[in-house]
Amino acid sequence: MPRSGAAARRRLQQAALELYQERGFDRTTAAEIAARAGVNERTFFRHFPDKREVLFDGEADLGAELRQTVVEAPAGLEPFETLLHAFRKTAQALENNHPWSEPRWKVIAATPALRERELAKHAWLTDAAAEALRQRGVAAGLAGLAARTGWAAYQHAVQSWIDDPTQRLDACLRQAFDDLRALSTATLPGQPRTESWAASPKLVARRKDHR
Repeated sequence: MPRSGAAARRRLQQAALELYQERGFDRTTAAEIAARAGVNERTFFRHFPDKREVLFDGEADLGAELRQTVVEAPAGLEPFETLLHAFRKTAQALENNHPWSEPRWKVIAATPALRERELAKHAWLTDAAAEALRQRGVAAGLAGLAARTGWAAYQHAVQSWIDDPTQRLDACLRQAFDDLRALSTATLPGQPRTESWAASPKLVARRKDHR
């Protein structure tokens, strides 16, 4: 995309975020976003199919990066460690762009139409992570479970970071996965202790059978 096109795209994104914060998503039109960005409405629709997609730019690139990072993670990592490795790398852009990430997250959380779009995005990224785990030899069922659970931990970490911006997102991610591991091995009082899924011989054997 020419430099001028990239600049217009960024202005449209910033203008949309400002207007969504000021007026709300439902009360903002594509024409108003274009006017705030200093372009015409036709330019808006040349870059984005509708006003929701302004806040979801780069989804395909993120999915490709996540998939590649999972596949290329160091050998020998368990599924959760593999996902944490990938999330820490892909989340760097989110952390580096905090002035955009925080208000965007809050606008989405407050807007049903955007939350619906966000859920669809999450499902797609979860599928991408699961497919990448399968490429590493993880059994299909375990790959799907790990991807869904790991993505929930990722979302929890991002929310913690948004709620307390004095924290590093990387630290929130590591804490979320530490908590996830603790939950997976926790037992109720009086209950026999069970093996974690990562260390269970049966599950390890199932993973090896699918390599």
